[in-house]
Formats: sequence, C-alpha cells, structure tokens
Amino acid sequence: MDEMKFDKCGGCTVLGVMKAISELKLPINVVAIIPSVENMPSGDAFRPGDIIKLFNGKTAEILNTDAEGRLILADGLAYGIKHYQPSSVMDFATLTGACIVALGTNVAAIISNNTKFASKIKAASTKTSEEVWELPINDDYMDMVKSKVADIKNLGMGRAAGTITAAAFLANSVGNVPWVHFDIAGTAWIQPSTKSKSYNSHGATGFGVRLVVNHLMNQK
Repeated sequence: MDEMKFDKCGGCTVLGVMKAISELKLPINVVAIIPSVENMPSGDAFRPGDIIKLFNGKTAEILNTDAEGRLILADGLAYGIKHYQPSSVMDFATLTGACIVALGTNVAAIISNNTKFASKIKAASTKTSEEVWELPINDDYMDMVKSKVADIKNLGMGRAAGTITAAAFLANSVGNVPWVHFDIAGTAWIQPSTKSKSYNSHGATGFGVRLVVNHLMNQK
C-alpha cells in the first residue's frame, strides 16, 4: 500500500507535459484533463456486483473494486472528447500490475486504435530513450470486457491479458478518435529492477513527459 502514492503518476505526467508546453511556448492547442478521486472506503464506496453508469452513458459492472482507476479515466476520456472534439487523445496511467509482469520496469506499454498515431509515438520514444512496446487490441479483447448484466465490466477474463483488457475498457469511451493509451505502471517510479540512470535516483521518474513533448513539437 505504501506504493499507492505513485498511483498519481499518470496525472503528474500530464502536469509535466503541460508545464513544458507552457515554458517552451509551443504553438499548439492542448487540453489536459486529470480525473482525481480519493480512494478510501466509506458508506458511499462501490462494491463487487454494483452497476454504475459512466459519463458516456454506458453501464459498467464492478467485479474488482481495485480496478477503480479505469473508471475515472474512462469518464475523463469521454468528457474531453465530448466537450473539446480533439484531433487525437493520449492517456497515462499506472493502470495494471499485469503491465509489470509483461514488460518489467523499464518499458511502458502502449495500446492504440490508430496505427499511424502509434507509429509517431514509437518514433518519439526512440528519440527520448523512453521505451514503449505496443500491445494489440481487437474485437476479441473488446469481447473480454463485455458484461452479462451491463454494457461492460471493469475486469477482463481473470489474469489473461490484464493490461489489454484494461485498455479495452477505456476504448469504450474513445470511439474512433485517434488514441494512444500509456500504461506506465512499471516505469513511473524507481523499482528494484529499474535500470539505473543518473537523472533518476529515487522516487518518480517523470516517464513520458519528454516523449510526449517531443511528439508534440514535431506536429504539423
């Protein structure tokens, strides 16, 4: 539980990107949304078996109360797309332990609905030495988050493809807008197996800030 302070690293990445955009005075229009909640038990907490309505109108069955980050992130994505009609969307989250199992602590997972957009992100990743690896998403994975009692459920098929099914849940709030999801669970802070770097001695790493800024600087 002591590592839960790093669950805010996705939001901190967004803040870092926006600060860099401001200081560099990049001539681009970027909207940042950071959905934030207090994750504490109370009489209002949701329970396994509950069904909630998301911002986009879809219903979600709660099967795992620890898979709460994807709920607010899904709402943040849907809200931003509805109100700002973006040409593309990126999201960042320390979303799944499955990502650490799959890729370790030096490579982040990306999942996208747009091949061209994902290629641009991977190109920026190479330039900033912030490694990413693209995982697939297709209708089979989307089916894994369908619910028998709601539109979708906040857990896939057990341990199978946990990082991808979390992204599949988010994809229900994105539609056809070009989108890249970053799962930075392994890279967001220094862990025992993290590769030593002189500029990352302890705590959060700021992974993704340089990558995204590089990508944005090369947009035409």
